[in-house]
Formats: sequence, structure tokens, C-alpha cells
Amino acid sequence: MAFARDYKQRLLAALETVDLDRVEALIDVFRRARDEDRQIFVFGNGGSAATANHFACDIVKGASYGQKKRFKIMSLAEQIPTLTAYSNDVGYESVFVEPLKNFARPGDIAMAISGSGNSENVVQAINYANSIGCYTVGLSGLSGGRLRPSVDLSVHISDDHMGRVEDAHFVVCHMVCYHFMDGQVVG
Repeated sequence: MAFARDYKQRLLAALETVDLDRVEALIDVFRRARDEDRQIFVFGNGGSAATANHFACDIVKGASYGQKKRFKIMSLAEQIPTLTAYSNDVGYESVFVEPLKNFARPGDIAMAISGSGNSENVVQAINYANSIGCYTVGLSGLSGGRLRPSVDLSVHISDDHMGRVEDAHFVVCHMVCYHFMDGQVVG
């Protein structure tokens, strides 16, 4: 019980580091992307890949179902055949940047989720997205790594525990999604 109590207290402290003005700015980025018919690409590794996949699902179904204006969002982390082909044949550092070269256009949104902010494949994808005029977003933790200063909008969790960082990233993603659902749970 002591561990669970301590984890909960530390998680609540990590959540207190979320800059809500930046979350509101992220909501505005998503609103503009939807209203301007822009594509949103989200990606990350490991637990962050799972968060990217879940977030894309929530936005496609939860924030778009039954709406006149719909989001166009894709998680690059769910493209397993493409991800493994680039990993095997080119290198793991290229798994997100290469699909962006196929699909991303200036004005689209590239959203990276990375606990450390130092994953080479995430950083390369953000650098490419910046170079072609995408709007870039980064969810990071720990020190923020190279990702934090590389994006147009950084939502940083100031905590050094990967689990709590991932928990907080998930909460931020739900804040964005449920904003567009007006609190309504569909299905």
C-alpha cells in the first residue's frame, strides 16, 4: 500500500507540472488542423507509441464520430510493416521520417511523444517536419532532451520517472480529445 500511495502522490505532483496554457494551445492547434483539413501525424517509441496509437484512435472515433468536421490523424507507430521494413532495410532512426516524406505537407501537424526527448527517430522526424513547414508539437519528460527545444509547441512533464511521464502524457492527450467531445463519451 505504501508504494501505491507514494506513486499516486508523485503522479499528482507530476500532473501539477503540466502547463495548462500549453494544453490549451495544443487544443487550438488541433482545432485549426481540423478546420483547415490538415493531416496530423503522431508518433513515439515503446509506451509513447502505445499512447500515440491510443490518442489517434480517440481522435478518429471519439472526437470525430458524428461530427460535420472530422480530424485526419494517423499514428506512424501503428504502421508495423512499414516500421519494420525501414528498421530492417534502412535503420531504425528512419522509421518516422520516411513516412512523413510520403505524406506530410506544409501546414500539417507532426506530434512527437517521447519520455526522454532523445530518440533519434523522433528527433529526425521533427527536424524534417520543421524543414518542410509543418507545425511541430512535442510531449516530453525528464529533461526534455533534444525534442523540447526543437518543436513549435512543447508540452513538458517535469518528472524523472518514465512511468509518471507516460501517465501524464496520456492525461494531456485525453484533455485534447475530450475537449472536442464536450465531455460526451460515445459508445
